[in-house]
Amino acid sequence: MNEKKRQHYKSLLNEQLKELMKEAAKTINDLTVTDGEFPDPTDRASWESDRNFLLRIRERERKLITKITEALERIEEGTFGICERCEAPISEKRLEARPVTTLCIKCKQEQEDLEKRGIQ
Repeated sequence: MNEKKRQHYKSLLNEQLKELMKEAAKTINDLTVTDGEFPDPTDRASWESDRNFLLRIRERERKLITKITEALERIEEGTFGICERCEAPISEKRLEARPVTTLCIKCKQEQEDLEKRGIQ
């Protein structure tokens, strides 16, 4: 992979990371509500349900932040875009769709087939 493409993916990943971090900060601000603000138990239950849903989304985003950080490290190490299983280049089409990927499409399909059969 040439330097121009590495910089493209680095920029793409940094932009995703920036957006996720902004959303995480917004969530912290949005969730600072005191108990006295809910005179109606139904309102409280609704808020708690929404809060739990939002926290599940943020947990997924936290995992994505970790994957983005690891992808940025692979760019610095020079291993970005190389399948960690078969060491073949990962197609640019796949990297554009999922820049945090560590597997080429063939290895990912094999992994998913094994997971479906209950073998890992």
